[in-house]
Amino acid sequence: MSAGPWLNIFGPEPQTLKPSITLSYLVLARKSRPQVFAEVVGQQAVVRTLQNGLRQGRIPHALIFSGVRGTGKTTLARIMAKALNCEQGPAAEPCDRCQSCLSIKAGNSVDLHEVDGASNRGIQEIRELKENIRFMPTSARYKIIIIDEVHMLTTEAFNALLKTLEEPPEHVYFMFATTELHKVPVTILSRCQRYELKRVAREELSAHFASLAKNEGVTIDSTALNLIVREAGGSVRDGLSLLDQAFSYCGERVTGDEVAEVLGLVSHQVIAEIADALLAGDLAGALARLDDVYSYGMDLKRFINELLAWFRGLVVCSVSKHPEALLDLPAQEFDLLQETAASHSREHLYLLFHLLLEGLEKASFSNSPRFAVEMVFIKAVQAGDVVPVTTLLSRLDDVLAGVDLPKTTRQQPHTVQSESPRVMPEEKRNREQASRHSAEEKKTEKITSVARVQEEPSTSQPVNPPVPPEPPPDIDQPAPKISSQVNDAEPADFPPKKDIRKDWPEFIEYVRDRVQWMAATLSLASSAHLADGQLIITYNDPMECQIFTNREKLIPLTEFAMDFFQENLQVQFKVPNASGCETDPDSGASLQKERRALAQDPLVLTACDVFNGQVGDIRVGPRFRKPLEKELNTKKGLPEE
Repeated sequence: MSAGPWLNIFGPEPQTLKPSITLSYLVLARKSRPQVFAEVVGQQAVVRTLQNGLRQGRIPHALIFSGVRGTGKTTLARIMAKALNCEQGPAAEPCDRCQSCLSIKAGNSVDLHEVDGASNRGIQEIRELKENIRFMPTSARYKIIIIDEVHMLTTEAFNALLKTLEEPPEHVYFMFATTELHKVPVTILSRCQRYELKRVAREELSAHFASLAKNEGVTIDSTALNLIVREAGGSVRDGLSLLDQAFSYCGERVTGDEVAEVLGLVSHQVIAEIADALLAGDLAGALARLDDVYSYGMDLKRFINELLAWFRGLVVCSVSKHPEALLDLPAQEFDLLQETAASHSREHLYLLFHLLLEGLEKASFSNSPRFAVEMVFIKAVQAGDVVPVTTLLSRLDDVLAGVDLPKTTRQQPHTVQSESPRVMPEEKRNREQASRHSAEEKKTEKITSVARVQEEPSTSQPVNPPVPPEPPPDIDQPAPKISSQVNDAEPADFPPKKDIRKDWPEFIEYVRDRVQWMAATLSLASSAHLADGQLIITYNDPMECQIFTNREKLIPLTEFAMDFFQENLQVQFKVPNASGCETDPDSGASLQKERRALAQDPLVLTACDVFNGQVGDIRVGPRFRKPLEKELNTKKGLPEE
């Protein structure tokens, strides 16, 4: 064996060794950190207040900066420390060249103490800090204490800091930073001057990132810049981290497709295509684009948020006169939103936004979110087939007015019946109820006008004065039947009478809806029948009907029986071979008089003559008086009782 291969076992020869590479790269978030107030992005109000305080000598001894992550809280605290200890100041703008500014910039100033509130949150750390601030500054003008994430301190630590924070030494300034201001005790907040930092606007972020890309020698297109700004969410540090990642992936030229690929994003163009498909009722197109999103690997929760934000933008564009004030979007996306919102009605946008908001919120917590999203899309597309209630009512009014409907809206009865035999009875019932409701409203208006004519005195003699109705007969006499000419198409028996034996279970349910204990007692009866105008209820045990011997309990039962069976009845109880359930024979007399008085009311008789009709059901129970009084009070604008 030769010596060459044997020696190569221990490594390459000395002349083949390459020089080592030192990884000293500094990320953009640290490299581009502002060092003076003029470099701060998007916090002009806070910067102006701090600079004015420095000029006027009105700097509080304790400041607290709050806001979302990456908006410049700690950065402003460090710049304030520079301005206070600058050899040219205190000045509104630190020189960033003196020994104090350079030491703070390098992070080795002995008079600047930065404390991480998350890891140094106990009372012992605060005690050590209080011992440290007793001594005068070493080389600077003031000692600056910066506590980041101050809300993480314990209650005991806050209490230990209270007295020192209220009356600190003249050579000490406290500066706090927090992302959750509501967790800081009020006793601490009351001793600090608060500065709330807002999210940085899209335009300012876009300009700042474009400037950084230019300084780094990287070309970035507008689509890629918009994607990074959108994902930053108003945070400068988050945007810088994404921009740094895009630079590493794309190199010297950054495009929108590459940014979407490296960050796992979907452009707004895809979201717009899905929204257009849903608005147009194109379910196949919407599901196809959803499959593309799913195959691409995008998080469905992020996709849900993007889609809801897009529909929210459509609704804002449709209702607001100045939507640009509410939507922080690029010009291209904003124009696309306005164009889409202008081509659809507000009602359609409201409906889809409501369906998506309700369905997609549930889909985000589903074990199969894709299936849930697909079902929401199906519902959203089917919502376009729903006819608005206003359209149905207008068609119904046309039918009642005798206006012929267009041929496209008219359907043959036998065709509908053959295609959907189960749906037809329900639709027919709905149409009949709506028609009857409209007819009742028209009748009420005519009755009101007739009554008004009767009540108002006339200055001139009418040509055909109305004939006053005949006085009602004696109350003790049976009420005569109100008859009038009816349409031949109407059934002769109106309203249809009910059979006591056959409809007894239905009557029990009718009572159960009003008084449950009474229905339970009636269900114990062995039989019920009608005899000589009396409702005879038979029980096997006299104790089961004993409660109805009380007149206060018997009168409501008589009201229910009259209202349900529409007859003048007296309720009697019968127990074979026993007694003890005898009732007052006059318990229903007052109710029968009330029914006769209602039937003979002059206004009712006038209405029957005007509309060529007859009296239907007569309700005397209190359950039917309350809704009528409530409805009348609502029409008159009176408050409910």
